Formats: sequence, C-alpha cells, structure tokens
Amino acid sequence: MFETPRLRLREFTELDAPFIHALVNDPDWLRYIGDRQVHSIDDAIGYLRAGPMASYAEYGFGLWCVEDRATGEAVGMCGLLRRPTLPGVDIGYALLPAARGRGIAFEAASATIERARTVHALPSVLAIVLPENAASIRLLERLGMQLVGPRALTPDTPPVLLFECSFHTRGAL
Repeated sequence: MFETPRLRLREFTELDAPFIHALVNDPDWLRYIGDRQVHSIDDAIGYLRAGPMASYAEYGFGLWCVEDRATGEAVGMCGLLRRPTLPGVDIGYALLPAARGRGIAFEAASATIERARTVHALPSVLAIVLPENAASIRLLERLGMQLVGPRALTPDTPPVLLFECSFHTRGAL
C-alpha cells in the first residue's frame, strides 16, 4: 500500500489472523489498549473483519499491517481510526516486543500522519493514550503532536490524554 525506507504498510487480510492473535494478546497491548477478546484464530479473523477491513470499506483507511521490508515479516500495526467517541480521526499503533526500541513506531506513525494529510486530506489527526503509557506519550510528542488535555471517552471509563496534530493553524480542537 505504501512504504518507508524500512517498512511496508498494507491492508490486513484474513491471512494475518495468527499475527493479530499474537499482537492483541501481548501483555503491553492488554495493559495499554485492552482485551479485545481475541482468544483464537477465528476470533482474530472476526476482529480483522469487524475492525480494519470494515474501516477500509467505509472510510478508505484503517489500521494497516506494518511489515519489515527486508524480511516481509509483520512487526506491528499502525493506521487511522474513526471512533464515535472522538471528534476526528485518530492514529493507532502497536508493535510486537521484538520490534520496539528501533524507531519503527516513529517511522510508521510519521508515514501514517503524512498519508492522513496528503491522501485523505484530513485537517488534523488525534491520538489517545493512557496517562501511564510514557513511551507512547514520548512518541506522540516526537511526532509533533500537541497535548489537548484529558478526555473521558465514555462516562464509565477513566480519562485518557488527547493529543492533536493539526495541519492548519486554525481549526484545532
């Protein structure tokens, strides 16, 4: 779909179900993103169909599989999400433990933000992060995103931190 010097970002297919099963059951995913109840390969296929694949069909974007260009190995996901609890499109990302600490998240997220601006003509990109996720906060700041403040996504959940990268000087949230 699109590439960076080290990565290829492409749409997920059902063939990615074993990778998704591993990623969404990683302890850091469970801690910082939450349990998506993906306990089997069939659950992973359902997650892909209802999440990324449905988003591609409805919005023309979604979470993309991040592959290492040199090996073709899936190392994570990164992409754009439209959530009913947010006033705009947000970026999401997650990597397997072996891919962390190598600048892959920054490379994938930078390319995703640029794609949001140029291909999808979005006025801004949001991001949400738990206050205790220091690594993600540092990444968002490095990407040039600005802290908007805490935001409760639903009345029964604790607030998350909302960040924004605006592509225009006007119209920030």
